Amino acid sequence: MSTAAGKNSTEKLRLQAIRGRMSGKRGLTVAAAALAAISLSACGAADNRTTSGTYAGEDGASAPYLNVGPLVYQVQISRSLNPYETEDSQYLAGMPKAERELKPGEEWFGVFMMVFNEHNATHVDASDITIYDTEGQVYHPIVPNSTNLYAYRPGKVAGKGQIPAPDTTASYGPTGGALLYYKIPLEALEDRPLTIKIVSPTDPAEAATAELDV
Repeated sequence: MSTAAGKNSTEKLRLQAIRGRMSGKRGLTVAAAALAAISLSACGAADNRTTSGTYAGEDGASAPYLNVGPLVYQVQISRSLNPYETEDSQYLAGMPKAERELKPGEEWFGVFMMVFNEHNATHVDASDITIYDTEGQVYHPIVPNSTNLYAYRPGKVAGKGQIPAPDTTASYGPTGGALLYYKIPLEALEDRPLTIKIVSPTDPAEAATAELDV
């Protein structure tokens, strides 16, 4: 893809995402819309494309855009999730019965992420998205059932499409991102950094990483 074509396709993708967010009122404030626009603004810039990066700032302005196969993954906000808070309890809806309870010293940790497909063809998005700590312990995502409308779900991204798709519940959230869920020991959260690793579904040797904010 030429540089000019890449910029044009990315701009179309941005405009589609912004129109999707502005077409409805469900929970979308002016501040959230501005945040979403900021988080998308760097997607087409070559110097923001990388296979490694460091989370920087809750506005997502410096969050890394990670190249993994044909798709671009934008790691946004990462934080602990409190099941006793109103907002977070909605995020945690639909968890499998066996996973609902936390063990002593354990906490829910969420990563909000967007995925962009700048190509015409449909591509599969990553299912192998793990977090590892400074001791080398690896944590795998827990996927809630279909009643949860915020979760990141591996599947396919249509040509010129994105995750989450415009006009979906997740797209109207504060970050506009889909949510990955992990159970992580408190000691790991205190012993930073945590690192997220995204592995290509078509080539396991291809992966990208980014340090996460805790």
